[in-house]
Amino acid sequence: MADEQKQYSADHVLEYPYVRSVGPVIGAFLTALRDGRVVGIRGTGGKVIVPPTEYDPVTGDTTTEMVDVGPEGTVTSWSWVPRPRPKHPLQTPFAWVLVRFDGADTSFLHVMPAAKSTDVVTGMRVRPEFIPASERVGHVNDIAHFVAVGGGS
Repeated sequence: MADEQKQYSADHVLEYPYVRSVGPVIGAFLTALRDGRVVGIRGTGGKVIVPPTEYDPVTGDTTTEMVDVGPEGTVTSWSWVPRPRPKHPLQTPFAWVLVRFDGADTSFLHVMPAAKSTDVVTGMRVRPEFIPASERVGHVNDIAHFVAVGGGS
């Protein structure tokens, strides 16, 4: 008599849900975004870091002095995405842009709609386009995207 093999199966989802406390530095940054502003933090050598970090990246010293920056900035580098993937933040052609806000010494990564690669240029002036105030929750996505200064959304 042959042994019967039984096959058992069950749906299983492996997840690691967690809640992260953002602390006073990142919390202040996210609160400012919710309020339609951008802030950085002054590092040990006086350089302003955006997004802010709890420790100076060069010295490791604790940072504490929040600084308003922007609202405009300059594109320091970019990469064009002509065919967005399903999980990209925009579903039309766009560019990943590094933006150095006025008053900051580091660049901030976000997105900018760009129908063609020539729509974005290193050195161009941009500003964040925030989602409506009633929809902001204190998240980096409170900035919908960046637009050219003088341009619309």
